[in-house]
This record gives sequence, C-alpha cells and structure tokens, in this order.
Amino acid sequence: MVPFDLEKLREENFTLESEMQEPEFWNNQENAQKISQKLKHNTNRIDEFNHLKQQVDDIELFIELIREEEDESHVPELLENMDVAEEQLESARIVALLSGEYDENNAILSIHAGAGGTEAQDWADMLFRMYTRWIESKGYGMTILDILTDTEAGIKSVTILVEGENAYGYLKSEKGVHRLVRISPFDSSNRRHTSFASVDVTPEITDDEDFGINESDLKIDTYRSSGAGGQHVNTTDSAIRITHIPTGVVVSCQNQRSQHSNKETAMKMLISKLLEIKKLENKEKIEDIQGKYNQIAWGSQIRSYVFHPYSMVKDHRTNAETSNVQSVMDGNLDMFMNEYLKMKAIGEQ
Repeated sequence: MVPFDLEKLREENFTLESEMQEPEFWNNQENAQKISQKLKHNTNRIDEFNHLKQQVDDIELFIELIREEEDESHVPELLENMDVAEEQLESARIVALLSGEYDENNAILSIHAGAGGTEAQDWADMLFRMYTRWIESKGYGMTILDILTDTEAGIKSVTILVEGENAYGYLKSEKGVHRLVRISPFDSSNRRHTSFASVDVTPEITDDEDFGINESDLKIDTYRSSGAGGQHVNTTDSAIRITHIPTGVVVSCQNQRSQHSNKETAMKMLISKLLEIKKLENKEKIEDIQGKYNQIAWGSQIRSYVFHPYSMVKDHRTNAETSNVQSVMDGNLDMFMNEYLKMKAIGEQ
C-alpha cells in the first residue's frame, strides 16, 4: 500500500495546475482530460484529509469542554460525532488501499453464464442487476457495450463500461466465478439447483502505449446486434467482434450506431485485456503471449450465494459473509470489496 503523502499531493497539484495554465493545454483534449481528472482526484483526497483532521480537532475540543464544565449531558452527541468520524476514517483507509497502477481507471466488466441453460442465464441476469445497483449507489456512469440475451430468460453474456473514479480499483475484487444455490423458479418440482456465472474485470486503458498489435493477428467480424433493444443496442449490421488470434481473446461491441465506433471501442477493450495478460505473464511484448485465454478460469470460484436451505453470501478468499442475501443482491457489495482490498494489502506487505 502506498502511504498517504499530503505534501506530495500538494506539490503534484501545483505542477498540474501550472500545466493547465499553458496556452496550448486544451489543444490535446485527451491529455487535458487526464490531467484534469488527476487534479480532481488529488484535490478530493486532500479535502478528505482536511475534513477528517477538522473533525478530530472538533472532537478533542468537545471532550475538553465536557471535562472543564463537568457536564455529561453532551456525551451522547460526542459519541455520535466519534462514530461518524470513525466511519469516514475507515472509508479513507479503503481509498488509500486503491494504489494500484490502474485502480483510478474506469472498468470494463463482463458477465458470462455458465453451463446450465436457463438457470445459469437467469443467474447472470441477477448478477447484472446486482452490479447495476452497486454502480448507481456509487454515482458511477454505465454503458452497455455488448449484450447477448436469451429468448426464454436471462442473458448469456453482457459487457459494460463502468465510468467513475476508482471503478476498477473496487470492481477488480469481483473477478472470478460466482455460485448460486437456490430452489429453481424454472423447476416445477421445486428442486434445488446450483448455477455458475463468471465475472471478468479489466481497467479501461486510455494511455497511448504502443502495444505492437499486428493487423494480421486480428480476425474482425461484423454481425447484427442482438439484445434487449432500446438504447442499449442497434439493429443494423454494425456490431463488431474482434478475435486476437495468437491468444484467442475475443471482444465484442454493439452499442454504437456506426461500425467504425464499435470497432474503436472493441479495440480499446482488446488492448485492456491484452495489457492485463501481458503484465500477468511478465511479457514485454504482446506477440510474446500465446495460447487460449478464456474470460476466466472456471475453477476459481470466489463467492457463493445461498438462497436455500439457508441464507448466506460468503466470499471464499476473505471469509467475509452475511446472511442478508437480498441486501447483497440489491448492490450492497462494499463489505466484500473492502475485505478483499485489505487482504491484498496485507499480502503485499
């Protein structure tokens, strides 16, 4: 974990603000946006620190006042203020754990139904709803890049772009296989079923890094969009699927009206995925990577959601668990994400 360095943040902000004063600054919109976002991120952290410091100072004065006046009638108010400060301090601690190279970035999240037809597809749809609720609670933006629905029920797969500060830092904890145990609503005999769905998360890469992707390594297919319709997808033959032949990585995009826009977005998705693989395998070049890569390894089950015969959601990496299944399905995932970040921080020490 990178320690909080207030002076370093202030110095960095001074440099960023100086860059923004340059006459040519706004000529490069992409770079200008990146610098503006970095300035906002640093400023938020500085403001958060100042606010917490002021709260602690106020509490200390409050304690001193109670002692001097020997009046305990203000103790409940003091304890309430201390609880609020403690909650905000814990939140600041979690944000401090988001120190990975791409933790500040937007995230590309994909959900894929496992084997099992309607059961698994319904579970994938339930996870999609769960993450949508979490995204809304954070005030993040969301764009559906690709979706494949089933005529009977649920979704076979969906890929979304989650836009907001630290989106990837939080969502990276969700990568893996999610297991559901419940009485199936599709089984007339009311038998218990186990379903699986995989979640894959990569950071959206905006850096102009040269990945050296050869056009000859790409297989690009055009197809007609399919899905829920409406604003999410279009009905022209402009959807794009790109296969990186050496690795077998496949990405798709169908949310834009034009083939060119879909191809541009799909290429960004591909670069994000290949960068992740490159770093994971400590490779210097993309062309050094070979072999087939699925969205996620099916053996890496990370969390179980049990609806029957009892209620429990348990993360198998951190052992964090809760009996309030409905709350989790409504998007209350912070406990699991926070425990994962703490576990990773301890492992890196």
